[in-house]
Amino acid sequence: MSFFKKIFSKDKKETLDKGLEKTNTNFLSKLGKAVAGKNKVDDDVLDNLEDVLVSSDVGVATTIKIINRIEDRVSRDKYLGTDELNTILREEIAGIMSETHSGEATDFTVPAKKPYVIMVVGVNGVGKTTTIGKLAHQFKKKGLKVVLGAGDTFRAAAIDQLQIWADRVDVPIVKQQMGSDPASVAFDTVQSAVKMNADVVIIDTAGRLHNKVNLMNELTKVKRVMQKVIDDAPDEVLLVLDGSTGQNAFEQAKQFTAATEVTALAVTKLDGTAKGGVVIGISDQFQIPVKYIGVGEGIEDLQVFNKIEFVDSFFRV
Repeated sequence: MSFFKKIFSKDKKETLDKGLEKTNTNFLSKLGKAVAGKNKVDDDVLDNLEDVLVSSDVGVATTIKIINRIEDRVSRDKYLGTDELNTILREEIAGIMSETHSGEATDFTVPAKKPYVIMVVGVNGVGKTTTIGKLAHQFKKKGLKVVLGAGDTFRAAAIDQLQIWADRVDVPIVKQQMGSDPASVAFDTVQSAVKMNADVVIIDTAGRLHNKVNLMNELTKVKRVMQKVIDDAPDEVLLVLDGSTGQNAFEQAKQFTAATEVTALAVTKLDGTAKGGVVIGISDQFQIPVKYIGVGEGIEDLQVFNKIEFVDSFFRV
């Protein structure tokens, strides 16, 4: 455990443990039933384990990958006791996640070139606006100047909610009336940020999951208009997913990655669900780094995702 403490502060690790408590309890309970009465990992145990992983929202493709790796170890080592299964699963899942998350956990790194533009996408209700507010707070704590853009102009509530966060974090916001062109808001936001010599721009976008063609056209237009001010904007496209929706989060990830180039993921609402396994599957299947996870309501509870910490909390006995 001392190794884990070196990576995370004690408070953050405790928050993560608490946030994943339902996932952890549910998974370990299912795992215990899967190996009940068995001393060694055999075909029956592997079949049961497959069911456990799928029902824990890890996803079919990633589950098969995990099972295949464990089968390889069984055939190589000849005998694996069921008492070793928790450790083996930790190792194999950490290995799979390392293929997407190499090195230590990092948040968005703001380069010397500024402003650094983050476009945030995701359907309504996933915690998109809250994630933007908490991100703005994190950047401001580092001494960076942040500007928010209220690009979800289809709902007055979205603009109002982002204004509340801007006031709470004490950062400027660029907005227009409900029904305005989202691309126009994005253009004004980036232009204002340049004039203000801001370090970071975070732009909200409409949270409607309409058909892929319309979504693609809308997001492409927003990008194109921003590039009239900054050639290579945005620097990041952050997709926010609600972890509590389990497999529905996979479908949302499919839709958005088909519509635009997503560079990073944030998975929210993990504290109220037993579906935390979805982080493993989404990370693996889409090969897009999970940068942040939401593990509580507090302003500090949007944590930089760390695969080692996550796996440790997931399997904590």
